[in-house]
Amino acid sequence: MINTSLLKEKADFFGISLDEKALSRFDKYAEMLIETNKVMNLTAITEPDEIVIKHFADSLSVLKFVDIPENASVIDVGTGAGFPGVALLIARPDINLTLLDSLNKRLVFLENVLKELDLTAKTVHLRAEQGGQDGKYREKYDFAVARAVAALPVLSEYCLPFVKTGGEFIAMKGDMADEEISQSENAVKTLGGEITASDGFELFGRGERTIVRIKKISQTPTRYPRASSKIASKPL
Repeated sequence: MINTSLLKEKADFFGISLDEKALSRFDKYAEMLIETNKVMNLTAITEPDEIVIKHFADSLSVLKFVDIPENASVIDVGTGAGFPGVALLIARPDINLTLLDSLNKRLVFLENVLKELDLTAKTVHLRAEQGGQDGKYREKYDFAVARAVAALPVLSEYCLPFVKTGGEFIAMKGDMADEEISQSENAVKTLGGEITASDGFELFGRGERTIVRIKKISQTPTRYPRASSKIASKPL
């Protein structure tokens, strides 16, 4: 299905060692993604080498820039087809992963993937702003990750409420990150966070990427996250 040598090479570039079991799991994941995509809109990227670079390697890049301790709790907010969460879990099966998405059929797909790959993660069918106000999930995680298209001020309001004080929100952004970072300083501060790093890199000829790290330094005020309509119309 996929060129596992290509994936191993790109993972090695990020300092991540994938054994044969992990490579086999990525191969099966790609197969299930392509097959399911024929009947459900999961991804616009279906060419195997592009899946390796734009989905798998891109997701794994988090592990180059962020030291995620063994058995850390991680929530992937708006996971979609499982990126970056499932890719991180394949590389690091020790993490306690939660996959949150608003569309249940995506989570059904991911549950099938997890079962097929013999991996364990929790799936949560909620909108991000609902999850962030739910005591079962609010401020319960060491890390929140998101590879979403929302601007950083908006994404921060969706994601920071999930993070424990002392934890981190990891935002995976494109080449406009510097502009977004400057626009998000007020939002991040209001939500109890502090931007501590932004690491840019070039994704193997597929464009610029940036990993933004936001430390949770105090509890998020209880009024956040607001309803999605308010987040969209009046970003912090």
